Amino acid sequence: MPFPPSMPAERLMPALFVVIWATGFVVARLVAPHAEPFTFLFIRYCLTIAVLGGLCLAVGAPWPRTARGWRDGLVAGVLLHGVYLGGVFWSVGHGLPAGIAALIAGMQPLLTGALAGPLIGERVSPRRWLGIITGFAGALLVLVPKLGGVDGLAPMAVLACSLGMVSITMGTFWQKRTGAGSDLRTNAVVQFIGAALVTLPAMLLAGDMRFDPAPPALAGLAWAVVVLSIGGILLLMHLIRRGAVAGVASLLYLVPPVSAVMAFLIFGESLAPLQMLGMAIAAVGVAIASRGA
Repeated sequence: MPFPPSMPAERLMPALFVVIWATGFVVARLVAPHAEPFTFLFIRYCLTIAVLGGLCLAVGAPWPRTARGWRDGLVAGVLLHGVYLGGVFWSVGHGLPAGIAALIAGMQPLLTGALAGPLIGERVSPRRWLGIITGFAGALLVLVPKLGGVDGLAPMAVLACSLGMVSITMGTFWQKRTGAGSDLRTNAVVQFIGAALVTLPAMLLAGDMRFDPAPPALAGLAWAVVVLSIGGILLLMHLIRRGAVAGVASLLYLVPPVSAVMAFLIFGESLAPLQMLGMAIAAVGVAIASRGA
């Protein structure tokens, strides 16, 4: 049952979602030397289906009752997880710098704002647009010090990452239109079934089904299943259900700043004054967008 907006738990959910989503970059760095991207994602999806699906069965959560309900969840999973994560992981694995990948992904709130009206009839107010643009500027400043060496980018890697960004945008709209009456828990399981179905052929075609069960890979997999795939996705779907999609998408501008802080604390990466300024600007943009109705 959703929390009333006035409850502290509800107010903390956007911040918690940003922190959880930002850990995805830490996980990617941990597992990159130990696993082929599509293989890691397929294992992640299957374990998530088993864990979350088992919990749903244990508590008697309602499953979709119609073929349409299953179709809607599967399509959302293909878009929100399968194509999005597959495109980002594949592009980084084929030479796209993480900073460039984050910059491409950071275009999502702009695309969401532009399409919200035509696709779901959601008006994006001038104030929300101001927040979206301000947030993008702040996220760009955070990433500027990491954008070195951009010569000779592989066009296919850029295309794959861009496809992933478009996919999660369309998945957000699809979930907003079709997921209102579904149970968040079982809907998430159906989504991960869709993600696994689209990732399996990609894994087989890649031909390198490599997963080295080293401690960093196992720790990253456990975190990805329990925290990212279950906690993070349930939070995302809850936020989409309760709020405007443009406002929810603007939260992603805080992911690069939070990821930069995590990389500084965990991996000892540098944190330049320009990045700290960008963090503040991104936070201001998200604050404006979240109150821009």
